[in-house]
Amino acid sequence: MVTTDEEEKTRVIFLTKPLSLDGDSEVDYRAPNVIKRVLSLFKNVRPGSDLSRFQLSPLFNIPKSHLQCFGESVYCIGNDLLGRCNKGESPQDRFTAVVSWSISILRPMIFGIAPYNPILGETHHVSRGNLNVLLEQVSHHPPVTALHATDEKENLEMIWCQHPTPQFYGTSVETEVHGKRQLKLLNHGETYEINSPKLLIKFLPIPWVDWVGENRIRCHETGLEAELYYGSSSFFGLRGNHRTVKGKIFDSTSFELLYEIDGQWDRTVKMKDVSSGKETVIYNAKEAISGLKAPIVTDPKGVWPSESALIWGILSQAILGKDWSKAREAKKAVEEKQRELLRERESRGETWVPNHFTVTHSKEGGWDCSPIQKWVPPAPISVPL
Repeated sequence: MVTTDEEEKTRVIFLTKPLSLDGDSEVDYRAPNVIKRVLSLFKNVRPGSDLSRFQLSPLFNIPKSHLQCFGESVYCIGNDLLGRCNKGESPQDRFTAVVSWSISILRPMIFGIAPYNPILGETHHVSRGNLNVLLEQVSHHPPVTALHATDEKENLEMIWCQHPTPQFYGTSVETEVHGKRQLKLLNHGETYEINSPKLLIKFLPIPWVDWVGENRIRCHETGLEAELYYGSSSFFGLRGNHRTVKGKIFDSTSFELLYEIDGQWDRTVKMKDVSSGKETVIYNAKEAISGLKAPIVTDPKGVWPSESALIWGILSQAILGKDWSKAREAKKAVEEKQRELLRERESRGETWVPNHFTVTHSKEGGWDCSPIQKWVPPAPISVPL
């Protein structure tokens, strides 16, 4: 799409630092009186309600879309854990590297604020070195996000299809992330299937937000499998050791236990070889998700009109500037434009079709997203290495 010079001048492409281990210290856009405001949001919401259509005021938004948060977990990292997956000499070496990388996907969330709900057709296209990442919002109701990432040099591919379903339970909100996540190491002919733990937001007695539940990783070609359990210990409702991860790696064909995993995913995670008793640190959060930098625009004219950082640019700028009146206007403008586009499609009898993915859905299999292109092209937005 060609834009005029005047349109180019008015475009605001706004990118912020990714969610990282630095957490609250890096955030300057938290709403005041956050606990009181959050509780007031849910006073008319019944327990068990689906919150996927719930609309938030800009006061409760971080200046980025869910699409950007999903993408950041792939392209924003302090060390090359993904590259190590491909370099392992044996199937066990590669599998343990994939387990380590999968832990890095989880990022600390912040209580009381959430990303924007992506609009239909919204995209996010970013490169980190040779890794090119493309996301597209392929459904709005229900919200479904597709991700395709490729590295031609390393000959690896990632395909995700995510469908989060938040439910309100009176004193908490639990979000189950449905969908398929695949990592393909094409040089080795191996495909790793990975699911996601749940995101739990607790309001009482102490407000907190964290990843909890089971995370499974499977490689059908080698028969290796991992079961990880994320959670927080508690004592009379108060939090104890938080962000814990425990689990095991085993051979699913013989059910032989190979490794035990234990640690805290915001600190270090160790792996113990069952046969030798040797312990190894397989994940160090400070090295992986600390001090992360915001992506930068390297080719402004190459940024698509559907890019997250452009669609929400004015809103994000207003939130960081704490200009709440401008923020409300900017958010309303985006939403009104989407309603207008929907009315136009309905008047013409058209059905919206994704630009970058082929999408199927069934009651049995859920959502499935297949990329149209074999390789993701380099992006106009890059992550500093």
